[in-house]
Amino acid sequence: MANADPSQKVDYVFKVVLIGDSGVGKSQILARFARNDFSLDSKSTIGVEFQTRTLLIEHKSVKAQIWDTAGQERYRAVTSAYYRGAAGAMLVYDVTKRQTFNHIARWLEELRGHADKNIVIMLVGNKSDLEKQREVSTEDATEFAQKEGLFFLETSALAAKNVETAFLTVLTEIFNIVNKKNLVAGENQGNGNGNPTSLAGKKIIIPGPAQEIPAKSNMCCRS
Repeated sequence: MANADPSQKVDYVFKVVLIGDSGVGKSQILARFARNDFSLDSKSTIGVEFQTRTLLIEHKSVKAQIWDTAGQERYRAVTSAYYRGAAGAMLVYDVTKRQTFNHIARWLEELRGHADKNIVIMLVGNKSDLEKQREVSTEDATEFAQKEGLFFLETSALAAKNVETAFLTVLTEIFNIVNKKNLVAGENQGNGNGNPTSLAGKKIIIPGPAQEIPAKSNMCCRS
């Protein structure tokens, strides 16, 4: 994934939220994507923080604004503000802790209760480098993702495996939905049915079509 030239104007800003239990590696995934960094002594996130990275998708400058929140119950009051305006979400569990996967359905319910109904969602099984400690099979997660209509990848923030691919998949899907909306808006203007919506440089709330399970099998298998 190519980073955009800092001097280039930003065409789109996409907010993506990271959710899941405390300790699954959300902050590590964010650090790996935003700064290509990893720290073994990472502290638990307190409240909410976000980082950005600007990259090129189909020659357009896209600023990804990635939000990270504490998984602890006492911080759940931030919920509505946290999800507001999010175009994508990474639903993260730890492949070595079955309980974190069992809680995914609850996180997904909360996400769908607060976010736009057509938000692009990626299920992420993190810590795939710890194969000997695995408690959640790839097959179980694949089945859940297919049932719920989610993208799915297993990642390792430690080994820098699939983190980039996971974010690029979500951001590209958002980009394609936005461009499809622009195309429709442009056609409507051509037919005298109103003005196209200008989405450039704004946070996007996408009321476009819900994402489908990707046809490519490599989106839902162990890498």
